[in-house]
Parts: sequence; structure tokens; C-alpha cells
Amino acid sequence: MHFITGGYFNGKAKWVRDQFGLSERSDYLWLSAYQSNKLELPFQNKEKQLLIIEGVEQYIKKWIDLDIDIQIIRAQAKDLVEKAVNWEQAHKNNKLILIGTDISKGIVPIEKKDRQWRDITGWVYQDIVANSDSVYMVWYGISKRIK
Repeated sequence: MHFITGGYFNGKAKWVRDQFGLSERSDYLWLSAYQSNKLELPFQNKEKQLLIIEGVEQYIKKWIDLDIDIQIIRAQAKDLVEKAVNWEQAHKNNKLILIGTDISKGIVPIEKKDRQWRDITGWVYQDIVANSDSVYMVWYGISKRIK
């Protein structure tokens, strides 16, 4: 599993497209919260060996907006990370790339839901990073490997 993070509109998606040569490939599935793609069991996909999930923080925000308890959200996210690891291990060519915007920097949000979103996103990112083979930060189109 690979995790790509950085600020909003800092070139994460373009970096992934370039780094993994997606313009020359067709064996991937790209799910984006920004395009309103639903995240319904993508790990059951047997046709595509490269799975890219963009907007991890936005999928988390949707759970927050549904007023789901933060502990349940964390448990659901951990379950998805575990399913991702199992999916990758099921076949040697399976590869997962997660793209999540860093929303932890800056002013602490005033609204409770926004603080919960920031906190849960941080916890989920920690779980993702713990299970990732590599982690990259992309700022202004420049990447730095941090794991």
C-alpha cells in the first residue's frame, strides 16, 4: 500500500498519474471522493490490479456528516485498511494507492464536527501509514518520501 498526502491542490493526483505511468495503463480503477465516487467494497474488484482511492479525508467527512459516532468511524476505517492489506496480499500484482489531503495544519476549527473530522482523519492516516509500504508528501508538485 502506498499513501500520498499533502495540501489541497498541491499536485498529488498528477504526481500519482506520472509516477505510476497511468497514461500508458488501463489496468487501474480510480475512485475519487471529489468526483462523488462511492467507496463500496472496492477490494472485491478482480479485474483491476491497481486501485487508487483519492480524497480519503472526504470519505471520512461523509461519515462525520452522517452523525456516526467517532469510535464507530475509526473502527470502520481500521476495517477498510485491514481489507486493503488483505486485498493487496491476495495477489502479488495487487497495489493500492491512497491519496489523502493533509487537513491537520492551521487553525483549530471552531465547529465541533470540523474538529472531529480533523481528529479522525489524523487517526485514520496514522493507521494507513502504519500499514503502508511507502508514504510520500507532495507539496507544489514536489514529492518527498517519508517512509
